[in-house]
Amino acid sequence: MTAQDSATRPRRIAVTEAPAPATSTTTGPAATPTAAPHGARRTGTLMAALGVTAFSLTFPATAWGLEGIGPWSLVTLRGALSALIAGGCLLALRVPVPHRRHWAGLAVVGAGVVVGFPLLTTLALQTSTTAHAAVVVGLLPLTTAVLSALRTGARPSRMFWTAALVGAAAVIAFTVQQSGGALSAADLYLFGALLICAAGYTEGGRLAREMPGWQVIGWGLMLCLPLNAVGAVLALQHESFQLTGHSTAGLLYSAIGSQFLGLVVWYRGMAVIGVPKASQLQLAQPLLTLVWSVFLLGEHLPVAAPLTAAAVLVCIAVTQRARG
Repeated sequence: MTAQDSATRPRRIAVTEAPAPATSTTTGPAATPTAAPHGARRTGTLMAALGVTAFSLTFPATAWGLEGIGPWSLVTLRGALSALIAGGCLLALRVPVPHRRHWAGLAVVGAGVVVGFPLLTTLALQTSTTAHAAVVVGLLPLTTAVLSALRTGARPSRMFWTAALVGAAAVIAFTVQQSGGALSAADLYLFGALLICAAGYTEGGRLAREMPGWQVIGWGLMLCLPLNAVGAVLALQHESFQLTGHSTAGLLYSAIGSQFLGLVVWYRGMAVIGVPKASQLQLAQPLLTLVWSVFLLGEHLPVAAPLTAAAVLVCIAVTQRARG
């Protein structure tokens, strides 16, 4: 909620950032630190795993939030709260304002990761189950990899493209089968979320070569704060707003746990253990979301859901190992 943005240090790791709620695919030599001691690698692995776990809870938290809060209110309040936290951190650490040449890229990050993906997935979850959405959005790493290749001019191998096409075909077949032979409005929202979020992750990965990744998402949040603040005021005047236990927990978690703290530990873990190893951990995210949808929401999984998620997982694993 996915959904869903890499804080690596310049001169050490060059990465293509991947979601909320996604993984990244690199070409060329593996961008893995070579001097990290064993203890640091273990800590980095733990932090990256915590980030993946945090992202996997985004859809269930959104579903909880929708129990008492309208979709537009939920999205704008989530973005505004996250921006206030990020702005406080940027101010406390006295982070300088990014150079003017970075603002266009930050606008793409904001449009894709801060506004577009949360909004479209929240609208989809009004009528879609979290399990269904998790399977569809499981295609996000492959979508990000494709857009990244187009953006950077990289030339992945045939194995990479074959795996990407097989993964896409599996998800499309699943959505058509679950929707009775035609794509539903929720499916269109989810596929739109894939494209716009992948664009945000791709641009974020480019910017992360010049500034820490957490600052990329931090400034993206700050850039969208005026839009989210105005949107929240307008939405609250026209939508229901009831703070139940579930809706409050869903709002706070999606804003603090998923869109901010989850990214902080994920970026830190990636900086220590490197993109390839961290990406392997993130392959489990769609399957984790399926588990949460059963235990937290009481959803009943169709047999096709875990099978499709597993197929996408295999395809992503192939793209991670495919040489450019």
